[in-house]
Amino acid sequence: MERVINAGKSTHNEDQASCEVLTVKKKAGAITSTPNRNSTKRRSSLPNGEGLQLKENSESEGVSCHYWSLFDGHAGSGAAVVASRLLQHHITEQLQDIVDILKNSAVLPPTCLGEEPENTPANSRTLTRAASLRGGVGAPGSPSTPPTRFFTEKKIPHECLVIGALESAFKEMDLQIERERSSYNISGGCTALIVICLLGKLYVANAGDSRAIIIRNGEIVPMSSEFTPETERQRLQYLAFMQPHLLGNEFTHLEFPRRVQRKELGKKMLYRDFNMTGWAYKTIEDDDLKFPLIYGEGKKARVMATIGVTRGLGDHDLKVHDSNIYIKPFLSSAPEVRVYDLSKYEHGADDVLVLATDGLWDVLSNEEVAEAITQFLPNCDPDDPHRYTLAAQDLVMRARGVLKDRGWRISNDRLGSGDDISVYVIPLIHGNKLS
Repeated sequence: MERVINAGKSTHNEDQASCEVLTVKKKAGAITSTPNRNSTKRRSSLPNGEGLQLKENSESEGVSCHYWSLFDGHAGSGAAVVASRLLQHHITEQLQDIVDILKNSAVLPPTCLGEEPENTPANSRTLTRAASLRGGVGAPGSPSTPPTRFFTEKKIPHECLVIGALESAFKEMDLQIERERSSYNISGGCTALIVICLLGKLYVANAGDSRAIIIRNGEIVPMSSEFTPETERQRLQYLAFMQPHLLGNEFTHLEFPRRVQRKELGKKMLYRDFNMTGWAYKTIEDDDLKFPLIYGEGKKARVMATIGVTRGLGDHDLKVHDSNIYIKPFLSSAPEVRVYDLSKYEHGADDVLVLATDGLWDVLSNEEVAEAITQFLPNCDPDDPHRYTLAAQDLVMRARGVLKDRGWRISNDRLGSGDDISVYVIPLIHGNKLS
């Protein structure tokens, strides 16, 4: 259940969302997903989380999964709109190859598609490196020579295939935006946070600074972490160190506590490089006077003085102001994926997964959101199909605040959110039936 409301302070809403039931059938068959023609109209089309109650289609060759997504656009809503329409199709496509493997949970995935999975006896002797290179017994090429292999094969669990499918889908979505951005005039970029419920597990994939948390029995289980210039400092610095031409001779990959001034040449100043979490002193040289790759703190931190998020989709044309320096090489479309096994817990009616864009989290902490949910849901009629939508609306209104003579204010007279705010509150109780 979800509510998407512009914070009421600007004319354009760059947040986008979609919510669907996807059917994944193996490649030979057709893909029959439910295309989301207009996400705003379909938002209340799954009353009371009924999505999770659908059975996993064991009688047909397909598998049903449930999909929720949030996209927070910047520099235009183009990338967010495109991703909200198409990312689910990339996910379906990536899952098609492996749907039969996923359904056969008793057997580990084969290393090569189409191979019979090997059942190597647990007590089989591990070859020494020399023997594995030689191929064991017999002369090379003789019939008694087993195929060359190093040690034993890695055992890859099923959920790693789903994680890989989601990672590949994000990459394909980003490539499609790049290919089609001119012909369809796709503007800007967007963060992406998606959840699929597949075969009794929730997979949460996040690229950007939106956030997902599970609230179970009043306790908070974080299901994502934010990607910002500060959290990704070492990755960004390492890329700039390895490929200094990306900095266009205008930036330094090193970090200093503040801008270095010309009068400090020759002095020793605190700095840190990509290989450091601590700080050390270095002698300031001419190169250190360049603008830092990452500058600012907290929500004001920017990559190349331009953008405050480091993962997401799009942004292929984004350049540093008044220059020919592209920022995209530093922005990654790769999501972090976390898995939550629904079968491990008996969930109550007030246990939920909350997904929201940074418009909520900038002003409310995990604890405040959990407190709001645990206060709100028990006071709703347990049979009201809209109780989770109302809970999402309650969170939006708490973050938006009330207009007073000194601006929009939330509790303790703090400033309300000035950003677009989008929230899903997804009940987990239906997950009990899947296990």
